[in-house]
Amino acid sequence: MNESSPQTWTEVISSKHSLLDLNLKEVWKYRDLVYMLVKRDFITSFKQTILGPIWFFVNPILTTLMYIVIFGNVAGLSTDGAPMLVFYLAGVTLWNFFSSSLSSTSNVFVGNASVFGKVYFPRLVMPLSIIASNLMRFIVQYLLFIIVIIYYLLKGEIEPNLWILATPILLLLMAMFSMGVGMIFSSMTTKYKDLSMLLGFGISLSMYVTPVIIPISSFPKKYKWIIDINPLSGIFECFKYGYLGVGDFSLNMLIYSTIFISITLFLGIIIFNKVQKTFMDTV
Repeated sequence: MNESSPQTWTEVISSKHSLLDLNLKEVWKYRDLVYMLVKRDFITSFKQTILGPIWFFVNPILTTLMYIVIFGNVAGLSTDGAPMLVFYLAGVTLWNFFSSSLSSTSNVFVGNASVFGKVYFPRLVMPLSIIASNLMRFIVQYLLFIIVIIYYLLKGEIEPNLWILATPILLLLMAMFSMGVGMIFSSMTTKYKDLSMLLGFGISLSMYVTPVIIPISSFPKKYKWIIDINPLSGIFECFKYGYLGVGDFSLNMLIYSTIFISITLFLGIIIFNKVQKTFMDTV
């Protein structure tokens, strides 16, 4: 009897892995799936709509105009000397990326339970595809923002500086933060569904304690500590300071944001890896 040769496997699926293991090598093998998910998201978002992708521009424009009327003209809030249109558009452009990334990532497990239960692929593919999809949206809205920046630059009403070069780092930090917080809430909502509603309220409320509409200089001193502990404050102030030349930005704010966000992502990875093994039993 001939001894059979040992069988080799191309893929091994196991539930035994470290809580810190991202398995990025396997995720890279599924990069085509990430592309397909991003493409699907784009198609479904504007299917059966009249304006289609033009909504990418309509949303920030209408929101900015509303802020100009309510916060700029009616409330008379300061913009640190920057033109109201470009000041509010800067905040809206960044905030749209963060809020949409966070709200979508927080629904990964519950929203895709039917898919997870039928076929195997690295679960990290889903939050990564969500971040990538929202990044594509941001790039389109960012182009609109750049056009407005060029207009006011030619008029001599703003003074951009080299902190513009930090834009990729700022986007990376916001992607990390939204992904970290999103994975934490996504893991928790598999068992406690009402947390998704709490997160939606929290996202809306947190915009007013982040320098999206109100600059740090306009916050009352007794509430300034709330802005100081907000990791998004340094990101938004750096963005506005780089493109508009206004704001109370300091490098220490960005260092604090980086440390806080890195810890949040670290915790998100641990919780996500722990819950993904058993979430089908509770979702």
